[in-house]
Amino acid sequence: MKRSSVLTLCSFLVMLSLIVAPLAAQSGDIPRLANGKPNFNGIWQAIGSAHYDIERHMARPALALREGPHGPVPAKAVLPMGAVGSVPGGMGIVEGGKIPYTADALKKRDENRENWVDRDPEIKCYLPGVPRANYMPYPFQVFHSDNSFFIAYEYAGAVRDIYLENAGEAQIDSWMGHSAGTWDGDTMVAVVTGQLDSSWYDRAGNHHSDQLKVTERWTMMTANHIQYEATLEDPGTLTKPFKIKMPLYRRMEENARLMDFKCVEFVEELMYGAYRRHPLSD
Repeated sequence: MKRSSVLTLCSFLVMLSLIVAPLAAQSGDIPRLANGKPNFNGIWQAIGSAHYDIERHMARPALALREGPHGPVPAKAVLPMGAVGSVPGGMGIVEGGKIPYTADALKKRDENRENWVDRDPEIKCYLPGVPRANYMPYPFQVFHSDNSFFIAYEYAGAVRDIYLENAGEAQIDSWMGHSAGTWDGDTMVAVVTGQLDSSWYDRAGNHHSDQLKVTERWTMMTANHIQYEATLEDPGTLTKPFKIKMPLYRRMEENARLMDFKCVEFVEELMYGAYRRHPLSD
């Protein structure tokens, strides 16, 4: 065989392996319940910078900025945080890179970002909402059986019950909303409605209205890897729906578990310190 033919054959085999390997991973051996559905039980966590900003973004010197003599500089409130309060760059999880805001919603997003320290609900330990709960820098645990799909999050003790039987519409709005689940083959599809408009998508001020509808797709690609996708519809802030997509990874270390991070007690001084009979001095 001529050398050129050998090189062509090798190139073809390499290209074939790049195509076949992902397909093999998707159809490979994944854990299943007795009813044949994928077994999502375990502790999972996102890796990346989406909790800072779900949009594609460059690194920023602080979570809140102000105009400086030669460009933006950290806002006074976050200046003492130094590098800890900076924002790492990220490719984002929003398909297309940008959220399709209306003009008014984009203006509010920018105001939120400028006033991050006073507005971000995470700072006050409010529940994160969906989808933010799934990519915060904390693990969460899925409890899954033939007839239930329950998620417990380490942050703030947040929980979600994805109802697999018809539970009707959300009776009231709440921080974590109302999740109704169905199966699309091996994919768990959860439709989340009835969320308060007080939660954010991230630390960058990205926000939504009380009209938000989130359609999640949870697909187990391997035994230790979930592909998470969500379509977000919100006529109150968006010109059209948009989609986010990211992998979730199983926590593999020995004795992996959710730790105690009920952060309410951590913010008591922030929230109520001014009402002490003798407030602490600055």
